[in-house]
Amino acid sequence: METQAKQGSFKPVVFVMLASMVIAFFWDKILIIKNTAHTILNPTAGFLLNMNLTYGMLFIIFAISLIMTLLQKYVTDQETIRELKAEQKQLQKDMKEFKEHPEKLIEMQKNAFPLTIELMKHSMRPMMFTGVPLILFFRWFMDYFSAPALEGFKFLGFLGWFWFYFICSMIFSMILRKVLKVV
Repeated sequence: METQAKQGSFKPVVFVMLASMVIAFFWDKILIIKNTAHTILNPTAGFLLNMNLTYGMLFIIFAISLIMTLLQKYVTDQETIRELKAEQKQLQKDMKEFKEHPEKLIEMQKNAFPLTIELMKHSMRPMMFTGVPLILFFRWFMDYFSAPALEGFKFLGFLGWFWFYFICSMIFSMILRKVLKVV
């Protein structure tokens, strides 16, 4: 029953993606969205950024990466994902052996596609929980870093907030996935 509950589906992910797009589009038009996000994030994340921009941002990125990694670990069926990835890896290895036989290669590619879709279903489940909060954070970051006092600010002297977030979140996520043994 638990495995079935952790099975992936694209319907909730599509719903979350649509909700995220609506939030992003109506951020400045429906002020309750923007004002609520600012009410929550200004005294929390804003406080950290006001103390020290670089260290505050690093802490926020680490916290978001940790939450997303923990969700990935405990909301998905890790064993099934491991099995699907192993199966996919074996299929890719077999496909390399048969690259001289196009008919066999096409048949193997047909088998690989449903496997990829199944893996995506399982892997995207945490997005149901993180999609909207991430969009709210990103829109809030856009507002925060577009303030006149921070205009032109670059992390490490050359990175805008988005690229700093992106690079640091990739690094933190890789480390956390290894430490927490998340597939």
